[in-house]
Amino acid sequence: MKLPHYKIPISALVVIYTKELDILLLSRADKSNFWQSVTGSLEQNELPLETAKREVLEETGIICEDYLLQDWNLSHEYKIYSHWQYRYGPGVDYNTEHIFGLELPKKVPVTLAPKEHIDFKWVTLKEAKKSVFSWTNVKALEKLYEIKLLAS
Repeated sequence: MKLPHYKIPISALVVIYTKELDILLLSRADKSNFWQSVTGSLEQNELPLETAKREVLEETGIICEDYLLQDWNLSHEYKIYSHWQYRYGPGVDYNTEHIFGLELPKKVPVTLAPKEHIDFKWVTLKEAKKSVFSWTNVKALEKLYEIKLLAS
């Protein structure tokens, strides 16, 4: 008998954006109209930064080493949505999400992972905050605004 493979309740979220603050959002394949930044759970013996790089490549085809990937030293703990609870072990109710930013010089071609995402769009920061389904993604976008504000 094969034991179930549960997700590790630690993940990485990567806000991908251009210098002009165009934000890349992805539409989930398993939930209609759920827009988000790149996100994914850690795999065994993986650090959040490694997860961020792997997920960006898997979900968009973008190679992080070609651009500026930053650990924003920000994380949030959130209650796992009930429709995804089965992916985690019994009694696991919360996930810790580590936030990263990937700055691109301009919009680049995107190759979606069709089992995970069905569409993508480049939007303004304001539109991104209205479009994403999770509060942690909104907080990550607010962090981007704060970083850019301090840099100017």
